[in-house]
Amino acid sequence: MSLFDLPDPDTLYAALCAKDPAYDGRAFVAVRTTGIFCRFTCPARKPLRRNCSFYDSAGACLEAGCRPCKRCHPLNQSGDPLVDDLLAALDRNPAYRWREADLVARGHDPSTVRRAFKRHFGMSFLDMARLRRLRDGFSALSETGSVTEAQLEAGFESPSAFRDSFARLMGVAPGQLKPGARLQANWIDTRLGPMIAVSDERALYLLEFADRKALPAELKALWRDAKGDLGLGRPAPTEEIARQLAEFLDGNRSVFTVPLAPGGTPFQRRVWQALQRIPAGQTCSYSDLAQEIGRPEATRAVARANGANRIAILIPCHRVIGADGSLTGYGGGLWRKRRLIEVERSHAVLADTA
Repeated sequence: MSLFDLPDPDTLYAALCAKDPAYDGRAFVAVRTTGIFCRFTCPARKPLRRNCSFYDSAGACLEAGCRPCKRCHPLNQSGDPLVDDLLAALDRNPAYRWREADLVARGHDPSTVRRAFKRHFGMSFLDMARLRRLRDGFSALSETGSVTEAQLEAGFESPSAFRDSFARLMGVAPGQLKPGARLQANWIDTRLGPMIAVSDERALYLLEFADRKALPAELKALWRDAKGDLGLGRPAPTEEIARQLAEFLDGNRSVFTVPLAPGGTPFQRRVWQALQRIPAGQTCSYSDLAQEIGRPEATRAVARANGANRIAILIPCHRVIGADGSLTGYGGGLWRKRRLIEVERSHAVLADTA
């Protein structure tokens, strides 16, 4: 069962409330207010419908930055002793920094472990452990402002190791972030994986997948342009885009209303405005986009502007494909580009049949 083969969210929510065992291992629920994901048969009190996101695998929940429930243990379903052994070890010490040598020391072949976890969860064991640590460290730093507490929460060996890892993600070290800053960065969990959002009280300045290679440079540029007035926090536009993204990926929203502050040159802004005019569910080529803005000779410049966009999904650079119809490069990964196009096409089908 793939993500887009799941029933509609209302059907899934009814099955969740009924603790329907038919969905055990086939669908999972993540609770936005807690960041925890569960089996449908979990004995815990059921969350409100508006706080639920549904996923087709435990791996998808982890990629979205969610943590497994300690009551229903949604990861412990493989029936594979190797997988169960490592999951139990991870639960006992989620902050431990796992290496391949640790797997060997436990009597496991790293390549066998990698294949087993890819088969069951769509990611390697080491990736699973890293995602847990990264999310916990970011959350601790956002809540406490203490590098030491974040380092301990995330299981880094020293504050300097955490600062280096944080800087690789954010483009700036924790000490360069300003308490009470005008621009504030925060982590958003989505069905397509964790994202970083930056906003002030008025508008959204950045929205990128946390694993995008260009993210550190983009955040560094924002920090520089704001003269260091960048910190951690969750202003109203970030809170609102988190809600709207969840509705969009659940199939319950096709239009975003959060104000944007994308920056860029006048040419780049023309390209980004043209991107926003492409109807959801449709695609075009770079040459089509160049024609649209009245610069047919500027296909390469249009492609560069497309790549410079730092507000993913809302400025839909994923709608641009190759002239031959192939999916071309996308900073968030081609698998995300494919899924975003599928989501938008499903919205268009529903609109046509309404």
